[in-house]
Amino acid sequence: MPKPVALVTGASRGIGRAIALRLAGDYDVVAVARSRDALDSVAREIAARGGSCKPIVLDVTNPSDVASALGGIEADILVNNAGVGVIKPFVELTREEWQRTVDTNFNALFDVTRAIVPSMIARRSGHVVMIGSISGRSAYIGGTCYTATKHAVMGFSESLMLELREHNVKVSVVNPGSVATEFSTGGDPSWKLTADDVAESVAFVVNTPPSVLVHRVEVRTLNVPKKKS
Repeated sequence: MPKPVALVTGASRGIGRAIALRLAGDYDVVAVARSRDALDSVAREIAARGGSCKPIVLDVTNPSDVASALGGIEADILVNNAGVGVIKPFVELTREEWQRTVDTNFNALFDVTRAIVPSMIARRSGHVVMIGSISGRSAYIGGTCYTATKHAVMGFSESLMLELREHNVKVSVVNPGSVATEFSTGGDPSWKLTADDVAESVAFVVNTPPSVLVHRVEVRTLNVPKKKS
């Protein structure tokens, strides 16, 4: 009997890679990212563990490519993880950086989710998971663009949940704090969450009973850095 299918965007590294590896025990994984070499590495590791992974090289900010590549996939789980972060003062932020962040972190949610959700509705089964951030309910200096996109993710996720639950399709958003990945550089990473911590949270959310929806999870570390005296 074939396994259910989990599609993960941004699966080539960091949190996305950890999620793909974590779900591969129970799902056939469709791993989506821009890097062929990195995706092939994920697929090899999943295969070495006895799982199945189909890599798809795709820029999720290209709407026509997304529709063409993902439109025929009947995924049981969709993890919208792809994201970028440019953290700098507003007056130093370029229009290109703003557009790239908005396109990746928010606009791509429409195209990827729109490609996958209709088949979930038709089957009355499925689960959409967004990887958000605690930045989606807070603000900080240098975060004018990044936090705006994560606030948008929160609004999108809750509205989508209210629409899709009548079709028996779940929508959840997992909001990590600081995570030690290539995405978050600088400073001491030892106190931060790991990508595996976030992947475990995703696994928890998707493994709830059929009648239970955990819509929002906030994941933080207990190992907060000590303030300098």
